[in-house]
Amino acid sequence: MSAGSAPAATPAVSTVSTASANTTTFAVILSLSFCHLLNDMMQSLVPALYPILKENYALSFGQVGLITLAFQCTASMLQPLVGLYTDKKPQPYSLMVGMGFTLVGLLLMSRADSYPMILFAAALIGMGSSVFHPEASRVARMASGGRYGLAQSLFQVGGNMGSAAGPLLAAFIVVPHGQHSLVWFSAAALVAMLVLFQVGGWYGRRQAERKPAARKAASTASAAPPLSRRRVAFAVAILVALLFSKNVYSASLGSYFTLYLMSRFGIDVATAQLYLFAFLVGIVGGTIMGGAVGDKVGRIPVMWFSILGALPFALMLPYANLFWTGVLAVLVAMIMASAFSAILVYAQELMPGRVGLVAGMFFGFSFGLGGLGAAALGELADLTSIETVYKVTPFLLLLGILTIFLPRQPGEPRNTR
Repeated sequence: MSAGSAPAATPAVSTVSTASANTTTFAVILSLSFCHLLNDMMQSLVPALYPILKENYALSFGQVGLITLAFQCTASMLQPLVGLYTDKKPQPYSLMVGMGFTLVGLLLMSRADSYPMILFAAALIGMGSSVFHPEASRVARMASGGRYGLAQSLFQVGGNMGSAAGPLLAAFIVVPHGQHSLVWFSAAALVAMLVLFQVGGWYGRRQAERKPAARKAASTASAAPPLSRRRVAFAVAILVALLFSKNVYSASLGSYFTLYLMSRFGIDVATAQLYLFAFLVGIVGGTIMGGAVGDKVGRIPVMWFSILGALPFALMLPYANLFWTGVLAVLVAMIMASAFSAILVYAQELMPGRVGLVAGMFFGFSFGLGGLGAAALGELADLTSIETVYKVTPFLLLLGILTIFLPRQPGEPRNTR
């Protein structure tokens, strides 16, 4: 009798385990999104300091550029290395430690009285970001319950909101009160560290729940990707090209939209800022929708729609009046913002067992390409005009045609497998 009852118990255990695995832990994802907001808000304070630092320390443009280099090298270049390491040795409390780097960097930047100290502080702030993004993306995926696109988009929305809030806070706090006012933002870093300590505890418990045999089986499975290395490398190269087209065009809108509106339509700064705010709201909405839709229809259709779907609106934008410029900018923002979570999740499915490495690569590329794109477009605007930039850059979106070469298998929606 006992022998016959054993098999009956197995499905029940399996059902409970499956239900637990498929439950999206929104509290963890929203906590990560909130910390992403605080992290990116603090990161965006560094460029806002440039006018103050240049004046106070008589810096040249070249020296200001070196501050950006120190910040971006640690913020973007280190992310893949951090992701690669934590893929092999997960660190539940590294999120809190990474935020600690940002805290120390902010405190040093608020009190820095020499150029080398400024460079060191900027590098520390960037290092905090390089630790945060890969591991936070891994935890968001772990808490997704299989809804990977939705989890990544909710996580990304926090960063979008933080990047949008940072310049506003800088305008109202840092610029009027000077370099020392950065110390006030250390409170945000402390709050994030407390939240991430709780997330780290949840992460550690989830790691401990996995039996050694299951961990070994997962490791063995992840070591055998469904595609050859050559095809994986080719697909990753295409994803980087898609990210390039998306981020460089986004840089033309995000970095120069207010200047474009003021130059073309003669509106004042306050009105231009309202249009920029609407554009940023469009990014938030598009990011959430892109993740949710990608879970249902697959990643590749979202990539097609996100990049090529924005092209006709982007081509019309330079020839529209003020009202339709605002409408088209919001539409472009919503459509293009849906791409990032689809690209990231597709790459993670393409390289199973390399969640941290993929997140580090693509968050790093995203950050670096946006910065390089903004600088290049600024040079183009100086040589021609800002209106010319808006007429030329939409053609970058034609790189979206490369999506046709992506292998279908990793991008299939879950309900068709």
